[in-house]
Amino acid sequence: MFRMDYGDTLSQESDLNDYEMNGSKQVIVGICAMEKKSLSKPMKEILTRLEEFEYIKTLTFSEDVILNGSVEEWPLVDCLIAFHSKGFPLEKAIEYAKLRKPYIINNLEMQYDIQDRRSVYKTMEKEGIEIPRHAILNRDSDDPAQNTIVEYDDHVEVNGVTFNKPFVEKPVSAEDHNIFMYYPTSAGGGSQRLFRKIGSRSSVYSSESGVRKTGSYIYEDFMATDGTDVKVYTVGPDYAHAEARKSPALDGKVERDCEGKEVRYPVILSNKEKLIARKVCLAFKQTVCGFDLLRANGRSIVCDVNGFSFVKNSFKYYDDCAKILGNMILRELAPTLHIPWNIPFQLDDPPIVPTTVGKMMELRCVVGVIRHGDRTPKQKMKLEVRHPK
Repeated sequence: MFRMDYGDTLSQESDLNDYEMNGSKQVIVGICAMEKKSLSKPMKEILTRLEEFEYIKTLTFSEDVILNGSVEEWPLVDCLIAFHSKGFPLEKAIEYAKLRKPYIINNLEMQYDIQDRRSVYKTMEKEGIEIPRHAILNRDSDDPAQNTIVEYDDHVEVNGVTFNKPFVEKPVSAEDHNIFMYYPTSAGGGSQRLFRKIGSRSSVYSSESGVRKTGSYIYEDFMATDGTDVKVYTVGPDYAHAEARKSPALDGKVERDCEGKEVRYPVILSNKEKLIARKVCLAFKQTVCGFDLLRANGRSIVCDVNGFSFVKNSFKYYDDCAKILGNMILRELAPTLHIPWNIPFQLDDPPIVPTTVGKMMELRCVVGVIRHGDRTPKQKMKLEVRHPK
């Protein structure tokens, strides 16, 4: 199977030669992202599996071409996997998509909305996805109805909406991960300040109880969970993988295993949560999409949408993701490129895996039902009677 090296680009002269392999056409899948993402271990694992499809080859755009080359110089591809991260020129990717018209995996225009938490909440409200009760403080707005905040010891009023402590203060920019949670005076006051993981910490406590005085923020009710956050990862509207991690709001210490990786726990989603995952995927038009779910008081609430996200260290996820994407791409492009192809994979197929002694079914789950040993005495008495009556 032909494969372009990471960072290579197709020249105009080699396009035709590379496009056909042994007389059969190939679907070129382009990966357009910053190197930190496109060369990450999860991406490499998925691309390796994607290339197991007979008619698919992958091509990773080099960061230099993405940042410095004109879109006319970008490689020609049939399918484009492009997603925003810090420093990525999203506008150029949109321009390229309009110029070349490849099959797009994750909608590019909607990635602007994902960068603004205000737009994210607005979209979810429109689609009927449950979100925390919130109010938006737009300090960059001239409308006084959008930029009024009154602060008291144990609550704030944002544009007339009251939030009792504990409450959460989020920057409107999704790129800003400095999220503060404020405690009531009955709990000692102060605030917990969350941030992107630095070493073994993801938050610190501060004695400062006053809200921030500059910038625009979303204020929302604090949702009391069981101390974990649920991370959900979709691959299309019908597939969702979920994991739980220790909430950074607890004590700020990141749980890591013996290899130094953050500890994640498998999570089984309810039918309602699977429907939420489907709605998020379709609402933001992001085939590969991650979002955060809070389970509180019997409710499942979406508090953040992260866009293009991969699960780390899950070979089962890598297999499923590559198969779903490969089938999706070929289903869309095989007819127009006259490629003879039939769907070879269904998610309901038995999980067969290779072993040293051949192939066997993979054990996915063990369910144990355990009953406690403490029993209440039934106050019974046994009496042996020998009298004939």
